[in-house]
Amino acid sequence: MTVDLENSTSKGFKEWFDFDVEETVDLLVRTTLSVTGFYPNTQVGIMLVDEVRIREINNEQRSVDSPTDVLSFPMLFYEEPERISQKQLCGQNAIDPDTNEIMLGDILVCAEKVLSQAKEYGHSARREFSFLITHGMLHLLGHDHIEADERKLMEERQRQILDGCNITRDV
Repeated sequence: MTVDLENSTSKGFKEWFDFDVEETVDLLVRTTLSVTGFYPNTQVGIMLVDEVRIREINNEQRSVDSPTDVLSFPMLFYEEPERISQKQLCGQNAIDPDTNEIMLGDILVCAEKVLSQAKEYGHSARREFSFLITHGMLHLLGHDHIEADERKLMEERQRQILDGCNITRDV
Protein backbone atom coordinates (compact mmCIF):
# COMPACT_ATOMS: atom_id res chain seq x y z
CA MET A 1 0.00 0.00 0.00
CA THR A 2 1.28 3.43 -0.95
CA VAL A 3 -0.21 6.67 0.31
CA ASP A 4 1.12 9.82 -1.30
CA LEU A 5 0.34 12.42 1.37
CA GLU A 6 0.91 16.05 0.45
CA ASN A 7 0.26 19.40 2.04
CA SER A 8 -0.30 22.24 -0.41
CA THR A 9 -1.18 24.83 2.24
CA SER A 10 1.13 27.54 3.56
CA LYS A 11 1.21 25.88 7.01
CA GLY A 12 2.60 22.52 8.06
CA PHE A 13 0.46 19.62 9.25
CA LYS A 14 1.50 20.30 12.86
CA GLU A 15 0.48 23.94 12.54
CA TRP A 16 -3.01 22.87 11.48
CA PHE A 17 -3.60 19.86 13.68
CA ASP A 18 -2.68 18.53 17.12
CA PHE A 19 -2.45 14.90 15.96
CA ASP A 20 -0.12 12.88 13.77
CA VAL A 21 -1.63 13.25 10.29
CA GLU A 22 0.60 10.63 8.64
CA GLU A 23 -0.15 8.00 11.29
CA THR A 24 -3.89 8.74 11.17
CA VAL A 25 -4.03 8.53 7.37
CA ASP A 26 -2.13 5.24 7.33
CA LEU A 27 -4.49 3.75 9.93
CA LEU A 28 -7.61 4.91 8.05
CA VAL A 29 -6.50 3.69 4.63
CA ARG A 30 -5.43 0.29 5.98
CA THR A 31 -8.63 -0.11 7.98
CA THR A 32 -10.81 0.95 5.05
CA LEU A 33 -9.18 -1.64 2.79
CA SER A 34 -9.52 -4.29 5.50
CA VAL A 35 -13.16 -3.57 6.40
CA THR A 36 -14.23 -3.45 2.76
CA GLY A 37 -12.20 -6.50 1.81
CA PHE A 38 -10.63 -4.57 -1.06
CA TYR A 39 -7.23 -5.44 -2.49
CA PRO A 40 -4.58 -4.25 -0.02
CA ASN A 41 -2.04 -3.63 -2.78
CA THR A 42 -3.23 -0.12 -3.63
CA GLN A 43 -2.08 3.44 -3.93
CA VAL A 44 -3.97 6.60 -3.10
CA GLY A 45 -3.11 10.29 -3.18
CA ILE A 46 -4.24 12.52 -0.31
CA MET A 47 -3.69 16.26 -0.31
CA LEU A 48 -4.41 18.88 2.34
CA VAL A 49 -5.56 22.10 0.70
CA ASP A 50 -6.88 25.47 1.82
CA GLU A 51 -10.34 26.92 1.21
CA VAL A 52 -9.24 28.97 -1.77
CA ARG A 53 -7.81 25.96 -3.59
CA ILE A 54 -10.67 23.58 -2.82
CA ARG A 55 -13.15 26.21 -3.98
CA GLU A 56 -11.27 26.56 -7.28
CA ILE A 57 -11.21 22.80 -7.82
CA ASN A 58 -14.84 22.41 -6.78
CA ASN A 59 -15.80 25.06 -9.33
CA GLU A 60 -13.61 23.57 -12.09
CA GLN A 61 -14.71 19.96 -11.56
CA ARG A 62 -18.28 20.25 -10.29
CA SER A 63 -19.34 23.80 -11.30
CA VAL A 64 -19.96 24.58 -7.62
CA ASP A 65 -18.40 27.94 -6.73
CA SER A 66 -17.92 27.39 -3.02
CA PRO A 67 -15.45 25.63 -0.77
CA THR A 68 -16.25 22.11 0.36
CA ASP A 69 -14.73 19.84 2.99
CA VAL A 70 -13.55 16.92 0.82
CA LEU A 71 -13.32 16.02 -2.86
CA SER A 72 -12.60 12.56 -4.23
CA PHE A 73 -11.36 11.71 -7.69
CA PRO A 74 -11.68 7.96 -8.27
CA MET A 75 -9.58 6.25 -10.93
CA LEU A 76 -11.90 3.24 -11.10
CA PHE A 77 -15.49 2.66 -12.10
CA TYR A 78 -17.41 -0.05 -10.26
CA GLU A 79 -20.56 -1.97 -11.05
CA GLU A 80 -21.09 -2.21 -7.31
CA PRO A 81 -19.14 -0.58 -4.46
CA GLU A 82 -15.94 -2.28 -3.28
CA ARG A 83 -16.14 -5.02 -5.94
CA ILE A 84 -14.03 -5.08 -9.06
CA SER A 85 -12.59 -7.98 -11.00
CA GLN A 86 -9.01 -8.38 -12.16
CA LYS A 87 -10.31 -8.17 -15.73
CA GLN A 88 -12.03 -4.84 -15.01
CA LEU A 89 -8.85 -3.51 -13.40
CA CYS A 90 -6.77 -4.39 -16.43
CA GLY A 91 -9.41 -2.95 -18.74
CA GLN A 92 -9.33 0.37 -16.90
CA ASN A 93 -5.52 0.63 -16.92
CA ALA A 94 -5.74 0.92 -13.16
CA ILE A 95 -2.56 -0.93 -12.24
CA ASP A 96 0.65 1.04 -11.82
CA PRO A 97 3.20 -0.80 -13.99
CA ASP A 98 6.09 0.23 -11.71
CA THR A 99 4.59 -0.92 -8.40
CA ASN A 100 1.86 -3.33 -9.53
CA GLU A 101 -0.50 -1.47 -7.17
CA ILE A 102 -4.10 -0.60 -7.94
CA MET A 103 -4.43 3.17 -8.40
CA LEU A 104 -7.55 4.19 -6.45
CA GLY A 105 -7.42 7.94 -7.05
CA ASP A 106 -7.03 11.15 -5.06
CA ILE A 107 -8.67 12.76 -2.04
CA LEU A 108 -8.45 16.49 -1.27
CA VAL A 109 -9.26 17.64 2.26
CA CYS A 110 -9.77 21.29 3.22
CA ALA A 111 -7.84 22.17 6.38
CA GLU A 112 -10.07 25.08 7.39
CA LYS A 113 -13.21 22.99 6.97
CA VAL A 114 -11.77 20.24 9.17
CA LEU A 115 -11.30 22.74 11.99
CA SER A 116 -14.59 24.62 11.56
CA GLN A 117 -16.69 21.45 11.24
CA ALA A 118 -15.00 19.84 14.23
CA LYS A 119 -15.98 22.86 16.28
CA GLU A 120 -19.49 22.94 14.79
CA TYR A 121 -20.10 19.23 15.46
CA GLY A 122 -18.46 19.27 18.89
CA HIS A 123 -15.67 16.78 18.33
CA SER A 124 -11.94 16.80 17.74
CA ALA A 125 -10.14 17.83 14.58
CA ARG A 126 -8.74 14.29 14.38
CA ARG A 127 -12.25 12.83 14.34
CA GLU A 128 -13.42 15.25 11.63
CA PHE A 129 -10.29 14.71 9.53
CA SER A 130 -10.71 10.94 9.92
CA PHE A 131 -14.35 11.09 8.87
CA LEU A 132 -13.44 13.05 5.73
CA ILE A 133 -10.59 10.69 4.79
CA THR A 134 -12.88 7.69 5.33
CA HIS A 135 -15.65 9.33 3.32
CA GLY A 136 -13.20 10.06 0.50
CA MET A 137 -11.79 6.52 0.57
CA LEU A 138 -15.27 5.06 0.24
CA HIS A 139 -15.91 7.25 -2.80
CA LEU A 140 -12.65 5.90 -4.29
CA LEU A 141 -14.05 2.40 -3.71
CA GLY A 142 -17.26 3.12 -5.61
CA HIS A 143 -19.61 4.27 -2.86
CA ASP A 144 -22.03 7.14 -3.27
CA HIS A 145 -24.76 8.74 -1.18
CA ILE A 146 -27.21 10.06 -3.73
CA GLU A 147 -29.84 7.34 -3.29
CA ALA A 148 -31.11 6.48 0.21
CA ASP A 149 -29.97 2.84 0.10
CA GLU A 150 -26.50 3.87 -1.12
CA ARG A 151 -26.29 6.51 1.61
CA LYS A 152 -27.23 3.99 4.31
CA LEU A 153 -24.57 1.55 3.11
CA MET A 154 -21.93 4.27 2.96
CA GLU A 155 -22.83 5.57 6.42
CA GLU A 156 -22.63 2.04 7.85
CA ARG A 157 -19.19 1.53 6.29
CA GLN A 158 -17.99 4.88 7.66
CA ARG A 159 -19.13 3.87 11.13
CA GLN A 160 -17.46 0.44 10.87
CA ILE A 161 -14.16 1.96 9.74
CA LEU A 162 -14.07 4.74 12.34
CA ASP A 163 -15.11 2.32 15.10
CA GLY A 164 -12.41 -0.08 13.90
CA CYS A 165 -9.88 2.72 14.33
CA ASN A 166 -11.38 3.65 17.72
CA ILE A 167 -12.12 7.15 16.43
CA THR A 168 -15.45 8.20 17.86
CA ARG A 169 -17.37 11.46 17.84
CA ASP A 170 -15.91 12.49 21.19
CA VAL A 171 -12.31 11.80 20.11
